[in-house]
Amino acid sequence: MKLKLGIPKGSLESATVELFRRAGFLITTSSRSYFPAVDDPEIECMLIRAQEMARYVADGVLDAGLTGRDWVEENGAEVQTVADLIYAKQSFGKVRWVLAVPEASPFQSVKDLEGKTIATELVGATRRYLAANGVNAKVEFSWGATEVKPPVLADAIVEVTETGSSLRANKLRILETVLESNTQLIANRVSWRDDWKRRKLEDIRMLLEGAINALGKVGLMLNVRKEDLAQVLEVLPALKRPTISHLSDEDWLAVNTILEESTVRVIIPRLKQAGAQGIVEYPLNKIVM
Repeated sequence: MKLKLGIPKGSLESATVELFRRAGFLITTSSRSYFPAVDDPEIECMLIRAQEMARYVADGVLDAGLTGRDWVEENGAEVQTVADLIYAKQSFGKVRWVLAVPEASPFQSVKDLEGKTIATELVGATRRYLAANGVNAKVEFSWGATEVKPPVLADAIVEVTETGSSLRANKLRILETVLESNTQLIANRVSWRDDWKRRKLEDIRMLLEGAINALGKVGLMLNVRKEDLAQVLEVLPALKRPTISHLSDEDWLAVNTILEESTVRVIIPRLKQAGAQGIVEYPLNKIVM
């Protein structure tokens, strides 16, 4: 038996392949094939645009796939959410679909767009947002390069952003957030009821979440004399219960802990000053809670 798994083609592709690598799965993509190789004989991968993923999963063409919550909602797809994977192509965080207008425009809120034209790829969600705010505006589907359409081809746009830098580069300012989204592992509801496929998906979820938990963190090992242990631990005030074990020399202890990678350059010199020796920093692929 195989699990048919959709990998999002496009902007999320490389981040997804890297996340699976950290989780222990080697996925190899090719520009000439829509069927990536994977080193797990129980998984069969297919590259699918994130915008279409939820529909193919809901229809049973795929057992499961990774896509944005925004596209699940846009397609009204009836699928099982297996996991929220808080990562994106740049920052491993959430993304926002925002309403944006030219910097020089007079618009200050969605209410000012009554009777105007809005370009977006997220047509359904934008229409629902306008309706919720009592605004009647024309929503046009945008095939791409949405940022360059105002003010000539549209009065405003609804576009996805992580940092807002692309919008600012195109001299656009954000009025409001229409929708927040993050990547999800979703499953076909029939597949989710299959014992084997559900167990396989739960295993994948655990490993992917473990890989995300490890992002930005490193492990640290060090040796310390018993009499210096207290002052070494004082250097690690924010860390939760380091592992402490005895060495063959009864006067020495080994300390093993996890910390944010960004703090290492400050903490290691202080540990050395406190009496730590043999300090080793090592990368982490997964932290399974």
